This record gives sequence, structure tokens and C-alpha cells, in this order.
Amino acid sequence: MNGGQHGHGRPDGDGTDRHPAGGAPDAGTDDVLDAVGPRLRALRRERGITLADLSSTTGVSESTLSRLESGRRRATLELLLPLARTYGVPLDDLVGAPRTGDPRIHLKPLTRHGMVFVPLSRRPGATQAFKMMIPAVAEPREPTPQTHEGFEWLYVLSGRLRLLLGERDLTLTAGEAAEFDTSLPHWLGSADGGAVELLILFGPQGARAHLRASPRRSPAAGREA
Repeated sequence: MNGGQHGHGRPDGDGTDRHPAGGAPDAGTDDVLDAVGPRLRALRRERGITLADLSSTTGVSESTLSRLESGRRRATLELLLPLARTYGVPLDDLVGAPRTGDPRIHLKPLTRHGMVFVPLSRRPGATQAFKMMIPAVAEPREPTPQTHEGFEWLYVLSGRLRLLLGERDLTLTAGEAAEFDTSLPHWLGSADGGAVELLILFGPQGARAHLRASPRRSPAAGREA
């Protein structure tokens, strides 16, 4: 595969890939293809992957990936297959193909760093909702703070959550919430080795949740360690 540079569309002078010569897709196909770019960008940012890293993994050039995410390059099977392999998701998830005749919501859990994420939303480019489950462990996990673009809001459903945020070390219990800019080094884990369940809203840079209440504090929880 030549770095994903030779797609089926013909680049015009402005670098935008138009419809293939065989004919333009119908309106429904256009809607699906137009949503691929924002969906790919949201997925990459949610995973904390740079374009350079993605290019190295997939063999697709950074410029092609950037044009694909911005909608200036039409998605083709040749481009989507390595992306699906890298993200570990089916092609249907990348293109958002609707399941006709089935009203059920098909949730597909993802496992990352020993934690389970259940996607609760599918809107590309918008705030993404997840249920996150941290399993009980015999030995505490070593914190590995990460940074990436965006803004995060979380709500603890059960258990005791340890939140490292910059130089702060916080413990949150069921019913407590927090929100923060993910450009700050952050890490989530169990505060006591027990299982933790929480809801997470992840939005693009500048997007914040409307709820701005401070967590309840008690002598046993919600304090800095």
C-alpha cells in the first residue's frame, strides 16, 4: 500500500478529492462519508494519539490523515482498513453505518490499560460519553499520568476513585464529580484496590460540562492525599 496516497477519487487543483468518475454517491452515502472525518478525529483524540504516531502505525502519510479527518479526502477501504486495525474497531464503527430494522443499541466495550470503557454515544466530533469500570486489583497500579487535548467531566457511581491531576492527589467517592482540562497530566485508578465505576464525558478543547458543582467533602473522602 503506497502510504494511502492513491485513493479512488481524483484530486482537484485545491487538493480536495471529488467523487470517482463512475458517478456520485447518493445523498445517504454522502451523509455517511461526510461524517467519517469528524468521527476519526474524535476517536484519535479520545485515544490520545498524534497524527505522527498514527501515520507511523498505519503507513498512511500525516497529510493524508489530516485531509481525511478534515473532510478534504474521501474515505476509501484502502485508508479505513489500517485505521480499523490500529484502533481495534470494526469498519462499521468508523463509518457509522446504521443498522437498519434493529432499534437496539449495540454497546461494544473497549479495554485499555486494564480498564473497561463502554461507549454510550456515537456522535462524531461532539462530546463523547463513556461508562468506565476499573476492576479490583490485589496490588495498587503504578500511576502513569497522560496528557491530551480536550476537557473531561466524570461522576463516580460506586467505589473510591483516585484522581491524580497535575500535582494534586484526590480521592472521590460515589456521588462526587470532577472536571478538568486534559492538557494537565492526569490519571485515574482505584483509591483502595476495590472496583470503581464512573461516567465520563469527554469533549473537544474548550467544551465544558454545564454542571459546575464542587465535590462534597468529608473527613474520609474528597480530600487531597
